[in-house]
Amino acid sequence: MANSSENTTAQSSQTNSESVDNSPEYNLVAQRVAQLQAAEESLKKEIADLQASYKSLQASFDNTQKALSKMTQEALSELEQRKQTLVISVEQLERRQERIRNEMRTTFAGASQELAIRVQGFKDYLTGSLQDLAAAAEQLELVPPTIPESQNPAIKKIEPDSEFDSEFDDEYGDRETPQFSRGQFQDTTRKIRQFIDQYRTKPDYYGPPWQLRRTFEPVHAERVSTWFFKQGGRGALRTMGSRLQNTLIASAIISILYSLYGNRVRTLVLANSPERLGEWRRGLQDCLGIGRPDFGPDRGLALFETPSAVAQKAERLVKAGLQPFIIIDDSEEQINVGLLQFPLWLAFAPDPKMMRDYYEDEFF
Repeated sequence: MANSSENTTAQSSQTNSESVDNSPEYNLVAQRVAQLQAAEESLKKEIADLQASYKSLQASFDNTQKALSKMTQEALSELEQRKQTLVISVEQLERRQERIRNEMRTTFAGASQELAIRVQGFKDYLTGSLQDLAAAAEQLELVPPTIPESQNPAIKKIEPDSEFDSEFDDEYGDRETPQFSRGQFQDTTRKIRQFIDQYRTKPDYYGPPWQLRRTFEPVHAERVSTWFFKQGGRGALRTMGSRLQNTLIASAIISILYSLYGNRVRTLVLANSPERLGEWRRGLQDCLGIGRPDFGPDRGLALFETPSAVAQKAERLVKAGLQPFIIIDDSEEQINVGLLQFPLWLAFAPDPKMMRDYYEDEFF
């Protein structure tokens, strides 16, 4: 009986459970729970993926930040180096500008006597003849009256070489000699003074060729005026202490002569070595704005190492109706008499005091 009762009860419970499981409400709840469990699994998976993505992005961000920091540092370092380079370049240009200004002042204004002594090369000079020539040139006047015998300049002369003596047998007194201070040449005198004032007060550093392009100081203007108005275009001037400054004076005279006579003027430069002629070439090119094509036997400027060649060339120019202008470098020991007969010539004579100091320093 007892066993039968228990079996009956179990069967009843099983029947009730099956009836509950088969009810619609139970099935709905079971489906809902299954959906929630699936959603939970999906969310857990998404969260895991998001966490992995976050970690990857965080690592990429850290790397990017490090790279940007490194690039920024390198860029700043490069800019700093470029800044330093530019600052150094600017300082170098400023020093170069100042050096050029100082060179211009010392070269053309005579501010550095030591540099002038080094450049001019007094080693080959003979004091006697050029000292006498300088002293005589300072006493010359344009058209002097009858000069007493005692006042004649004591110029040591050399007879022309026998190979070209015959070229100087004609009469030079009949030739047309430029005059710059006589009454009938007042207009020419006025023009020359205007040119000198223009060079001194209004220098044109970019003017046309054959016009002076350098700073012209009062001391240079005084020497040029002396040569034109006191020596009449034929005489010696005491050296400025530097071949470059002598070139500046000669360039001013050449510029004025070209303004007055045009292409008829032919300048002949005499110096006794190729090195000195090279200095004359560079100085004239710089002061007059001319080039190498302007130098040559048949051009505006010609360079010679011997007086005989200068005299022969000047003679041919005169016969051709041209106007030779002879420049004698201060290195010439003596003045050839053949050169003194031409209407336009300029000789540079050394300063006796500078010559004495130079030789004392050189030999003692």
